Amino acid sequence: MNKDESLLVVPDQKKADFPNFVEAEKMFDKLAEVTKETAAKAFDFFLERGASWGGHLEDWIRAESEMLRSAPVKITDNKDMVNVRIAVPGFKADEIEVSVKDDLLIVSGETSEETNKEDEHTYFNEWQSDRFMRKLTLPSIVETENVDAKLKDGVLTLSLHKKTEAEAAKVAVKTA
Repeated sequence: MNKDESLLVVPDQKKADFPNFVEAEKMFDKLAEVTKETAAKAFDFFLERGASWGGHLEDWIRAESEMLRSAPVKITDNKDMVNVRIAVPGFKADEIEVSVKDDLLIVSGETSEETNKEDEHTYFNEWQSDRFMRKLTLPSIVETENVDAKLKDGVLTLSLHKKTEAEAAKVAVKTA
């Protein structure tokens, strides 16, 4: 069992039934790549508008919405746990990657199905993207091990155990 597989405890389920847990650095690289692609597309929209100032935020939002699918999130917090629900309809568990570090959660997914393929018979198409990415700050520092993950009916549910205050204090960055 490698390090990434040890992050997840899901009883009585096959590997294909839960998302892939990856190291935070890999997700940061992926986030940087998506940001770079979004910036390039937003710049194209800026040029389309005649390189006039004043609409760059709209260009960014338009680029992001064409590149990434919406994935609504609900985060709840109780004494011992942080629970996260993310709507990811159309994604299989093995198409989703999750990374947890301290109080940061990054979740991304990319479908293997071709939803953007155009043909001459398409009359109307609102499928703009086959991927999503969310970077979320959690209300508490959580353990990166023993994360319970379930994907059911297009909803990814993560249950993350909070670190105790003593454990969280060890993680805090200290000034020199």
